[in-house]
Amino acid sequence: MTNYQVESREWWVERWLELLDSYRFKKRLERARNYAREGHVLNIDFKDSQAFAQVQGSEIDPYEVSIRLEKFSDEDWDYVIETLSEKAIFSAQLLAGTMPDNIEKVFEQSGLSLFPFRLGEVRSRCSCPDKANPCKHIAAVYYQLADYFSEDPFIIFQLRGQTKVQILEKLGEKRRKIAMENPRSLTDFCFSVESNEDLSSPPSSPSPEADYLEFWRYTHPLDADLVVITPPAQQKSLLDILGQIPLPYEDANLVTQFLQQVYQIAQQKAMFTALNSEEEA
Repeated sequence: MTNYQVESREWWVERWLELLDSYRFKKRLERARNYAREGHVLNIDFKDSQAFAQVQGSEIDPYEVSIRLEKFSDEDWDYVIETLSEKAIFSAQLLAGTMPDNIEKVFEQSGLSLFPFRLGEVRSRCSCPDKANPCKHIAAVYYQLADYFSEDPFIIFQLRGQTKVQILEKLGEKRRKIAMENPRSLTDFCFSVESNEDLSSPPSSPSPEADYLEFWRYTHPLDADLVVITPPAQQKSLLDILGQIPLPYEDANLVTQFLQQVYQIAQQKAMFTALNSEEEA
């Protein structure tokens, strides 16, 4: 069963299907849905920012279909990724393979629309003799793309000019830079994931869970003679103990690299603070 037949769908799939529902030739759309359901779309391949498909029609040889959206410029994408990196919830959800609910606001701030407003904004071609566009073969690919968007929301980004790898690598670089400049960003990351903060809202103050997140803080004085600062017996972090992060391989590596840098910074700051406290004592 395909996703466009299911009542409960991801919101980004709904947005794509709403675009099709705006098409006034409903009978053609119905034929296209049947084509997709019956498996006439043989395959869909993505090259650069275009989708290429083969659709089996009434002839022996399948028809060749191509679909593309207008690509965003490199400058537009730099702005979008910079804005995404400022909110840890975006990075967390994208790394988990989920499209953030308010991600469209990020594009709107740059005067862009992630999804087309009209079907006419989608550039498509088919090798069949039908002069109408979309023909039933193109429309069948539109419906099949809904399945692909459901499985991998990054495909809509690829059609706009940036692949999943490119976006995650750039997000990882931005988040690592933030972590280096502000070691407390890991705590902020926890707050933002927990509260699912809105893009337009100001940074929220620490939640009541702050004391729990900062479990390493000890506020009672200790006798300096009883305190000896030594490096850990085993050079293992919590990440080593927990093992592989349950994400796709590339995504897990990005998250692990980010957290390793955060742990290293936290360890250095803890040692520095402890040594300073010892000197003062």
